[in-house]
Amino acid sequence: MTATSTDRSTLGSYVGSRVGRKEDQRLLRGEGRFGHDVQRPRMLHARVVRSNVAHGRIVDIDVGEAKALPGVIDVVTGHDLPRPVTIPVRLAVQDVDLTDYLQPILPTDEVRYVGEPIAVVVAEDAYVAEDAAELVIVETEELPVVLDTTSGDESVTIAADFGMGYGDIAEAFSQADHVTELVFDIGRHSAVPMEPRTLVVDPSGGELEIFGTTKVPVFNRQVLATLLGIDEQQIRMHAVDAGGGFGVRGEFYPEDFLIPWLAQRTSHPVSWAEDRQEHMVAVNHSRQQQHRLSLALKNNGEILGLRADVIHDNGAYARTHGIIVPELTIAMLPGPYRVPAYDARVRVALSHKTPCGTYRAPGRFEGTTSREQLLDKAADELGIDRVELRRTNLLVPTELPHARELGTLGTDMLIDKGDFPGLFATALDRAAELGWVDTVAEMRSTGRVGGIGIAMFMEKSGLGPYDTADAEITSTGRLRIYSGGTSLGQGIETALAQIAADVIPVGLDRVDVINGDTAEQPFGTGSWASRSTVVAGNAVRGACQQVADRMIGLGARVLEVAPDDLVLDEFGVRHRQEADKACSYCDLSRFAGPGSPHLRADEPAGLRRRTRFTVDHMTYPYGAHVCLVEIDPGTGGVQVHGYLVAYEVGVAVNPTMIEGQLYGGIAQGIGGALLEEFRYDEAGQPQSATFMDYLMPTAAEVPPMELAVLSNHPASTNPLGVRGAGEGGLTAAGGCLASAVRDALAHVAHAERDIVRLPITPAELRRRLRSAYSPDAKPVADM
Repeated sequence: MTATSTDRSTLGSYVGSRVGRKEDQRLLRGEGRFGHDVQRPRMLHARVVRSNVAHGRIVDIDVGEAKALPGVIDVVTGHDLPRPVTIPVRLAVQDVDLTDYLQPILPTDEVRYVGEPIAVVVAEDAYVAEDAAELVIVETEELPVVLDTTSGDESVTIAADFGMGYGDIAEAFSQADHVTELVFDIGRHSAVPMEPRTLVVDPSGGELEIFGTTKVPVFNRQVLATLLGIDEQQIRMHAVDAGGGFGVRGEFYPEDFLIPWLAQRTSHPVSWAEDRQEHMVAVNHSRQQQHRLSLALKNNGEILGLRADVIHDNGAYARTHGIIVPELTIAMLPGPYRVPAYDARVRVALSHKTPCGTYRAPGRFEGTTSREQLLDKAADELGIDRVELRRTNLLVPTELPHARELGTLGTDMLIDKGDFPGLFATALDRAAELGWVDTVAEMRSTGRVGGIGIAMFMEKSGLGPYDTADAEITSTGRLRIYSGGTSLGQGIETALAQIAADVIPVGLDRVDVINGDTAEQPFGTGSWASRSTVVAGNAVRGACQQVADRMIGLGARVLEVAPDDLVLDEFGVRHRQEADKACSYCDLSRFAGPGSPHLRADEPAGLRRRTRFTVDHMTYPYGAHVCLVEIDPGTGGVQVHGYLVAYEVGVAVNPTMIEGQLYGGIAQGIGGALLEEFRYDEAGQPQSATFMDYLMPTAAEVPPMELAVLSNHPASTNPLGVRGAGEGGLTAAGGCLASAVRDALAHVAHAERDIVRLPITPAELRRRLRSAYSPDAKPVADM
C-alpha cells in the first residue's frame, strides 16, 4: 500500500511521479562503471598487510623476502612515510578534542585492532601482491586487550564524556508516581554492501585522478591534498557507480592516503580492491552501545522526564565521524514524544576492536530501539495498553513546530510541523486491515508463539550548512546538472533530474546529471545523512531557476519582446501569444556564446550557473513500524510474517524510489535485530569475519512488506518541501521487532519477557522457552 501512487499525467510535474530510474538504463545493460572496472596502462596492484593481533607492540617488520619476490615493485611500512600522518575528523562537534585518539595511516610502534594496516605491497600483478603480502613478517609483543567498555575498569580509555538536556530533571523524578528503568545493549554490526571498497589512482599528466571515493569526494580531496602537501586542484575525484554505501563507503580510510601516495611514489597508476574478509575487519563498524534509561511517569502514563546514560564502544580509534553517532543517539532519544525534562550523558570509550563510524540511521536506530522497549516495559508496569501510552505522549499537531534545547551536528533542534498521532493511527489501521490481530489470536489459540510489534520514530534529514549545484544548457539543447551529491545506488541521478526538469522543461530524457566529479563541482558536500534530495535538490532547483531566468532574458533581447511575454517549454523560449516568436535551446546556447551580439559588454558568456543552497535547521521526517512475528519454541528462531512502515516524507519526488529505500532499510533492520553481530574472542580475534559467521537476512528471512508513504506535511525548511527518506525503513526496525518478540513472550506462561539486547538470538529465546510453554489467560492486547 502507498499513499503516493501518483503519475505525471495527474500532477503535471515530474516531481511526484513514478518515472523509471535513469541509472537503470546503463546498469541493466552492464554499462555501469565501478571502481575496479577502471583500468590504466602500466597499472600496479596494491595489497595491504594487516595486524593479526588486537593489541601489541611492533617489535619488527621484515619486508626483505617480500621485496625479493619477482614482480614486486615496493613494500612500505609506517617508517617509509614522509612523516607521521593521522586521519582528521570530518564532523567535529561538542568541542571535544580527539587529536590523541585519531588513527594513523600506518602505525610504527603499536597496533590496536585486528585488521589495522601495517604495511602495503605494490606489485605488477594482483596475485603477486597477495603472495608477497603473506611474506611480510610482523613481529609483535602482545599487550592486554580491552573488549568490554561497560565494566568500569580503569583500563578503559574514555575519549569523550559529554551530555545534554533541558528542564528540571530532578523535579520530574521527585514528582513521578512511577519510574521504569531499563538497561539495553545494542550489538556491534555494520553495513555489508555487495561491492567492497576499491580505489584506482592515476598520477599521469601532473594530477592525481582518483576513482572509487564515492561518499564525500570534496572532503577526501581536501584531506588528501593537505596530507600530500599539494594543491587541491592537482587532485580530481571521479564519480563511479557503487554497489551500496550505507554510511561505511567513501569516508577517509588509511587506504585513501596510501594508494594515491604510492601512485606518486611509483609514478604508476595503482589499483587496490579489498576482499570480503578485509572489509569485515577494516571498514567502520557501528551500533555497539549500552543504554541505561530511566523514565518518570504519572500513573496515567504521562511522561514527566527521561534520563539516559550511554556508553558507546568506538573501537580502537576515532575516525572521521568523531563522536557524531553517540551525539545523535542522545540528541534524538526523546523522539516524537512530549518529554518535559531530559538529561543524557554519553561516554565514548575505546576498545581493541575495529573503529566505529556511521551506519544507516546512526544513533537513531540505537536510541529508538531502547526507548521503544522502555515504553513497552513502562506500559506493562503501569497496566496501560502500550498503544495508549504512546498516544498519551506523542506530540500533537498544535504543539508543532516544537523547539528542544538540544543540538546535534551543529544545529539546534526545531521539530517542524507534522501529525505524529495521525500517522500512528494510519499504521495501526492498516495493520488491522491486514488481519494481524486476528492472526496472532489464532496462533495463540493453537499454542503457537506469536506477537505484534509497534514502534514510533523520528528521523532527521536535510543537514546543511550548504550544497552547490551547476545547471547548464549545452550546444545540443540538453540540460546538464553538476551536483555535489554522489551516487551510492539511492537514485540521486533520477531525483535531481526530476527536480531540474520541472524548472527547465526539456524533458527528462534530455537531462544529464553528473555527480561526484570534483573538477566540475569542486564545492559539493557529498551524499550522506539523507541530505541529497533536500540540500542538493534545492541547490539544483536554484541553479536551474537562474539558467531559466537567463534564457528568458536572453530570449527577450533576441526576439525583441518583454521578458514577461515569454515562457519555457520543451522546445525552448516561446512567446505566450505569438507562436512564431521562439528560440530553441540550441539557439539560446549559441546566442549566449562569447562572440554573440546579444551579450552585453560586462555579461558572462554561456548558459551555466552555479547556486549554493544553505539551510540552518534540519527537517524531521517521522514514521511508525508494525510487524507480525512468530517464535519457533523448538529452535528459538524468529520468523517475521509481515512488516509495515508508515512514513511522512513531506514531498515524494519519486514514490517508487522511496519505497525501494524503505524496503532495503527494513531488510537491514531485520539483520541488525535478529542476525548480525561482530563478535570477538577473549584475545580480541574477530569471530564474524566471513559470511559463515556474520549472518545476514536472505529472501527467506525478509517478509512481505506494506508501505504507507505519506506526503501530508511538506517541510518548511526548504522550497521543495522534501524530507529525507533514506533511513526510515531501518530506524525503528530494532524497536519494532523487539516489541513483537516481547509481546509474544508475554503470552507464554513463566517466560521472561523483557528484551534487553540486540540481536535477539535463537539461543536466548530457547533458554526462555525451555520450560513447557502454554498461552496464559491474558487476553490479546488491543491494537
